[in-house]
Amino acid sequence: MFYHAKNGNVRIGDTDMDYISFGNGNEILIMIPGLGDGLTTVKGMAFVFAMMYRVYAKKYTVYVFSRKNRIQEGCSTRDMARDQAEAMKTLGISNANVLGISQGGMIAQWLVIDYPALVSKLVLAVTLSKQNETVQQTVNKWIEFAKQGRYKELMIDTAEKSYSEKYLKKYRLLYPFLGKGKQKDFSRFIIQANSCITHNSYTELDKIMCPTLVIGGDNDRIVGTSAAHELAEKINNSELFIYQGLGHAAYEEAKDFHKRVICFLS
Repeated sequence: MFYHAKNGNVRIGDTDMDYISFGNGNEILIMIPGLGDGLTTVKGMAFVFAMMYRVYAKKYTVYVFSRKNRIQEGCSTRDMARDQAEAMKTLGISNANVLGISQGGMIAQWLVIDYPALVSKLVLAVTLSKQNETVQQTVNKWIEFAKQGRYKELMIDTAEKSYSEKYLKKYRLLYPFLGKGKQKDFSRFIIQANSCITHNSYTELDKIMCPTLVIGGDNDRIVGTSAAHELAEKINNSELFIYQGLGHAAYEEAKDFHKRVICFLS
């Protein structure tokens, strides 16, 4: 199969967790995606992810994990890190490089704080360690859209706050078609969104000892423009890189993003 792409599922307590894997490298890289996971998990997406992130396939065996399929009300990003650690241990992953994006970065912070032996190097992209007005306003608005079943508005607002104007000029052509895949159940998304607006690892960031790369955008309208700086200032063994002119979708828009990650991990 293409880059050894595989779809998988692992038991976590009384439920399960979807994951995919690809690549044939000797080192392990774990990717933890953002809040979009609350709407669509990685189930069945192995080939797609292998194509999108094939730059990692030669050096790494890559795992991309969703959150649990049945998440209890009030589940925090720290709880999700515990689930992530359990999934890794079940699959025999005793140590890995970790790339956490947005909400995935929040989970990754707790993963390395509470289970430091599991993480060799850490990359935190477009994420935060504590609350600010920007993330509170943005995510609360999304929660309201979700409660009202307004899938199209949720998708449009997410795009408008994530991408640069240059990218949006092309992306906006797709807006009329966004309502076609209307979400039937938003409960999983709402639980994950609430975990974002209660996340606060700031006072414990000094427990992170592994080499860490923090990546942000100077126009991030979701987690705010100071979030990356706050992370880098509190994590001792860290590097900071800010993309100029890009926002929350810097990991998609910046052509050198993945090469930058690989360079750091190497």
